Amino acid sequence: MNVAVMLFTSDLRLHDNPVLCSALRDADRVVPLFVRDDAVHRAGFDAPNRLAFLADCLADLDAGLRKRGGRLIVRTGPVAKEVRRLVEETGAGAVHLAAGVSGYAQRREEQLRTALADSDCELRLHDAVVTALAPGRVVPTGKDHFAVFTPYFRRWEAAGVRGTLTAPRAVRLPDGDLSSDPLPSRDGVGDVSPALADGGEQAGRKLVTSWLSGDLADYADGHDDLAGDATSRLSPHLHFGTVSAAELVGRAREKGGPGGEAFVRQLAWRDFHHQVLAARHDASWSDYRPRQDRWRSDEDEITAWKTGRTGYPVVDAAMRQLAHEGW
Repeated sequence: MNVAVMLFTSDLRLHDNPVLCSALRDADRVVPLFVRDDAVHRAGFDAPNRLAFLADCLADLDAGLRKRGGRLIVRTGPVAKEVRRLVEETGAGAVHLAAGVSGYAQRREEQLRTALADSDCELRLHDAVVTALAPGRVVPTGKDHFAVFTPYFRRWEAAGVRGTLTAPRAVRLPDGDLSSDPLPSRDGVGDVSPALADGGEQAGRKLVTSWLSGDLADYADGHDDLAGDATSRLSPHLHFGTVSAAELVGRAREKGGPGGEAFVRQLAWRDFHHQVLAARHDASWSDYRPRQDRWRSDEDEITAWKTGRTGYPVVDAAMRQLAHEGW
């Protein structure tokens, strides 16, 4: 029996998931795995809104897998250690994983390589899962990434985005009883924004359908309207991978028109910044194009900014919306 582990990370979906499709194609049995990494907690990235949205995503993913004969295995601890443990339990010959972009993701890949180095298990990375076009797919002559969007966009359009994959009909786990931690829930995660959106692939796909058949048509004129509600609201779903950037590009192009073209351009902007981050991990916390801004630190002013009490109406309105809706 040929077994593979499919490690879910920022691709918490069944539709258009090249990682899952490849694992199912290459192995007789597949173990869908999500690891709740201790490092995320230590780094301070376990904010209540994130935990609540993630809980929705994992519950939805598990439900989708169960409909197909599988289930989501959840483990808690260092990712490489938990993956190695599962490989030993199942005799898996391959671990499939979406290629990451951030410094954290690339460190995780190196730790996985090290953990599997003395085993008979191969680590297989898959590109163009988190983004529509993989970072590094197009680069300027003599450099490893584009620093300006316009020339990047020209190359991005010419390169073309991969086709969309259908969701699998069946997922078969290995024989035996694999242990799994309980699925996380929204209960007890802390103070969540009152109007935080529902997470999960089903919620994301409903939002995509509504967006493409409705407000997309006016997106070219409306997306810069600060007071309007004219954007897709798909950012958190793209972040957690409950919807596919490549699928969105394809479906928006099918719709066409100024709105579709404008939306595709914004998805290309997302890819652009991912390729910057892949080449320069410090871009996540510092300006990669220094502007000699003069910063000052004042706790009272920071609190006023966070709570929408600076006295600048446009700033305060934006921060109050962020606090209320969580995105």
